[in-house]
Amino acid sequence: MSAEPIMEPVMQVDPIDLLEAFEKAAGSMPIRAEFIEGTGIVPPQPEYQHNAGIVKVIVQFHLAGFDMAGVNDGFRVARADGTTMALVVPDFYICRREPTELDESYRKTHRGWYPIDMIALVGEVTSTNHETDTGPKLRTYAAAGIPVYVLIDRHAKTAHCYTDPVLPGEDPTEACYSSDTKVTLGDPLPLPAPYPALDTAPFAAS
Repeated sequence: MSAEPIMEPVMQVDPIDLLEAFEKAAGSMPIRAEFIEGTGIVPPQPEYQHNAGIVKVIVQFHLAGFDMAGVNDGFRVARADGTTMALVVPDFYICRREPTELDESYRKTHRGWYPIDMIALVGEVTSTNHETDTGPKLRTYAAAGIPVYVLIDRHAKTAHCYTDPVLPGEDPTEACYSSDTKVTLGDPLPLPAPYPALDTAPFAAS
């Protein structure tokens, strides 16, 4: 679908309750809503090329020995006081570890959301809502301290490897990555060791 994502500002509502309401309202349509920078987001349904490219990225990581590369799980970012700052469902990621009993307990407590500190590398492939991936999600991943953010920006025809997250103050919307390695889609995207360079050719024509 090419429709723009649905976004709703949240006031005094448990973000997990809000997203469960979104998913219930969607009925038979499969969605996985997210909560980013105080806003509930229902992303547009991705099309074939988006998903096919992600599969090829995951295969690249697995062939390079990164067996904990995955898709579809949701992750929770908590504030210092323990409240929910964000709920994200990355297009792909590499975990630091297999889920432990503590991680599974966390997931049960937070109704399906794993702790964000499981992630070592996170990735997004833009759809019609490319502003979300290039702005709010980038800041959220940086605020969460995820070391590597890979962005396939099909709108701008570029691929990025963001590293060195920085949170200059208490406001997570000021977070950023201090390093950005950028290539044109179709060229190899260098990633920091120990990761392989990423073949972005699968996205060049999408």
